[in-house]
Amino acid sequence: MPQRSYNISDSELLPLLSKGDEKAFTEIYNRYWEKLLFLGSIKLRSLAVAEELVQDIFLDLWNRRAELNITGSLESYLAVSMKYKVINAQVRLMRTEKHLKEAGSIANLQRNTTEEWVQFQELRQRLSALVSKLPERCRITYELKNETGLSQKQIADRLNISEKAVEANLARAMKALRSAINQLFSLLFSIFL
Repeated sequence: MPQRSYNISDSELLPLLSKGDEKAFTEIYNRYWEKLLFLGSIKLRSLAVAEELVQDIFLDLWNRRAELNITGSLESYLAVSMKYKVINAQVRLMRTEKHLKEAGSIANLQRNTTEEWVQFQELRQRLSALVSKLPERCRITYELKNETGLSQKQIADRLNISEKAVEANLARAMKALRSAINQLFSLLFSIFL
C-alpha cells in the first residue's frame, strides 16, 4: 500500500493540485482510486472497464487541474465524475451490442436471396421515412425507445420530461405508425416465410 505524502485535507490539496504539485495529485489518487474502482466495477460488472474509467478520471483531473473549480467535496466531485463515466460506458456498450445484433441480423439476411434483401431494405427505408415525418418530440422519443432501447424513465431523464409525457409521445407515435407498421409487418412476414 502506497505511503501518503501529505497529511492534509482535500481542500488544502486542491490549491496545490491546481499549481501542478505532483505529490498533491498522487495523494488524491491514493485516497480515492480504490473507492472509484469499487463504484465503477459495481455498476459495470467489469473490473477492466472500471480501471480504465478510474484512469480517465484522474487523467482528466490532472489535465484540467488549473481550471477546476470544485466547490463541494473532492470525494463527491470524483464520485459524480465516475457516475458520468459509467453512464457513457453503458451507452457505448449498448451501442456496441446493438451493432453486433444488427450485424448478426445482416449476416442472417445475407443467407436469403438478393430479392428478399432488397425488399427488406425498402421496408426499413419506408419505416424510417414514416418515423422522420412524426412530430419532433414523438420522433425523438420513438427513436430513443426503439433504436437505443432506453426505458421510459431513461428517456424522460434524457429529454427532461415526465414519464407520462414519454408515454404520451410513444402512444402518439404508435398511433401515427400503426397502419403503416401493420403493412410493413405483413410484408416482412411474407419475406421470411
